[in-house]
Amino acid sequence: MSNTFIFDWLARNRQNMLKHLDRIPTEQLTVIPEDFNNNIYWQFGHIVMVADSILYGLSGQTRKLPQTYATFFAPNTRPSDWHGEPPAWEDVLSVFNSQVDELRAAFEGKLNDPVAVADNFAGAKTIHDLLELNLSHEASHAGMINAMTRLLKRATV
Repeated sequence: MSNTFIFDWLARNRQNMLKHLDRIPTEQLTVIPEDFNNNIYWQFGHIVMVADSILYGLSGQTRKLPQTYATFFAPNTRPSDWHGEPPAWEDVLSVFNSQVDELRAAFEGKLNDPVAVADNFAGAKTIHDLLELNLSHEASHAGMINAMTRLLKRATV
């Protein structure tokens, strides 16, 4: 995979996820569909929080997002357990839209660089490995967003 390809693929995946937001009213972003633990708001927050954690955290760079993102959007969190106000939807969406360009600026040309945290949960050895791991993670959540928007759209018909 070339430098350009992996970042372009990440951007394309995110654009595809954004298209789902056109399918449902804004007030449904916080609705948890039946048989799910989370909502679309959480999905988008989780995607940006995990990308920040994996790519910046494991590469040894300073993470860009405030700790509040992890409080609300880390793995094994759910809106039903939230205490306090999560980051505003507009802020989450802004990060979602700008993060790929920021990642490209931080890591383009460095795909073969070793990770700083060699003993990581995924066994990633290079920045390229981290980007592939992140792409896989985002693809999984893109499927969840797709399923959720279908259920939510059905519920409004």
